[in-house]
Amino acid sequence: MATNENLPPNVIRQLAKELKNLDQSPPEGIRVIVNDDDFTSISADIEGPGGTPYENGIFRMKLVLSCDFPQTPPKGFFVTKIFHPNISSRGEICVNTLKKDWNPTHGLRHVLLVVRCLLIEPFPESALNEQAGKMLLENYEDYARHARLYTSIHALKPKSKPKSGSISESTTAVNVDQSSTNLGETAPAASTALCATAAATAATKVLGSNSQDQNAPAEPAVGTSAALPKKEGPVVTKAPVDKKKVDARKKSLKRL
Repeated sequence: MATNENLPPNVIRQLAKELKNLDQSPPEGIRVIVNDDDFTSISADIEGPGGTPYENGIFRMKLVLSCDFPQTPPKGFFVTKIFHPNISSRGEICVNTLKKDWNPTHGLRHVLLVVRCLLIEPFPESALNEQAGKMLLENYEDYARHARLYTSIHALKPKSKPKSGSISESTTAVNVDQSSTNLGETAPAASTALCATAAATAATKVLGSNSQDQNAPAEPAVGTSAALPKKEGPVVTKAPVDKKKVDARKKSLKRL
């Protein structure tokens, strides 16, 4: 493999200029990853084009430049696994731009755009992946289903992390609403019940401690509500008994 030292100074200058341009003005759906120490190995993340089986996927690919670049085309291959007629199981790319149609005037931008266009319009006639090529020609739906499966397993975009707990809960709720499985339907109910039970337990403890501290009979703790009226009962009934005795004494005094 070539390194910066193996490339002619004019080629290094040209590559540095191209890579800077790609960084400042990237092609649609492509992000170039540059290694300043080695321009001969250029990585790029390609977004799966909308309306294709590769939609919502991010595919890492590499361009490897030889020592006599740009007289010979770079070798391109996918690092991310992909189901595509023109991309082998080892990631090798078969496209005319990188073979017989190569022109030393082609820039890196042109090569990257051609590779992304390959995801939009495959060429099963020159397939490296014979299974994908045959499926594309005979039954597009089967091919698309298989390609989407690969995309979902190997290339799905990572979901952005929630910034707060409330966002996480709302996102979970949305996902559960969209799910039709029994697990998805029962999980939120169980978690809600657990949260409600915990809240009720905490509230009971708080109310119990407050009523005991303040001796409030309106909300007594369990086991103390019956005791309070019994203590007050004799106090209330003693007064009438005492009055009767006083009246009886008064009547007896009058008779005398």
